[in-house]
Amino acid sequence: MKYIMFEDFSGTAVPVIFPNRINFDEMREQMPYTKVISAGYVSHGPEGFACHGKSKALDVTAREDDGAIITARFEDAES
Repeated sequence: MKYIMFEDFSGTAVPVIFPNRINFDEMREQMPYTKVISAGYVSHGPEGFACHGKSKALDVTAREDDGAIITARFEDAES
């Protein structure tokens, strides 16, 4: 799966996860947020979410803390 981490209007990081068949720039065009923080590929394993890679089209890379941000979003959704 791919992801793009946006900054919402309040400054909060908002991850959007989507299938590999969708291009980064195509997904970017669909989102109302103005700032892209990072992007790349995300996988889920025994230790949680892991992010790597980059988006050449958006000129951003995955950040070390992106996996933790995505994990926190899923934990918030379960509560």
